[in-house]
Amino acid sequence: MEPAIGFREHAHSADWELEVWAPNLAALLEQAAKGMYALAGMKLQKGPTLERNLKLEAADAESLLVRFLAELLWLEENENVGFDRISITLSSGFNLHASLKGCTILSVDKEIKAVTYHNLVIQTTPRGLSTRIVFDV
Repeated sequence: MEPAIGFREHAHSADWELEVWAPNLAALLEQAAKGMYALAGMKLQKGPTLERNLKLEAADAESLLVRFLAELLWLEENENVGFDRISITLSSGFNLHASLKGCTILSVDKEIKAVTYHNLVIQTTPRGLSTRIVFDV
């Protein structure tokens, strides 16, 4: 039996594709971030905890997912920080507040250049929500 929450990589011709599922949108966004970091092979240094708070809004769930993951990529590239503790709260519409805790990045096996909208649809399933995200590498 498949777990109620998670992610797994799917073969894709030129890029990386990640399937993500969770019982609700906040958990789906958290799993997408964890999956993205796992695909990149990100390892964090041991050291003081770095904290960031994000506030984002979007017109729909798919746009919010792309904006959130793109923001994490920006923090990775510009501040050399990754997050292993992510807590997301959603309010009216598609307004996100994320509390992020992590550390400086020790290494990344493969760089993810961008999150794409390619075939991106968040679907309601018997287990909650599910989507497949394609990353440009």
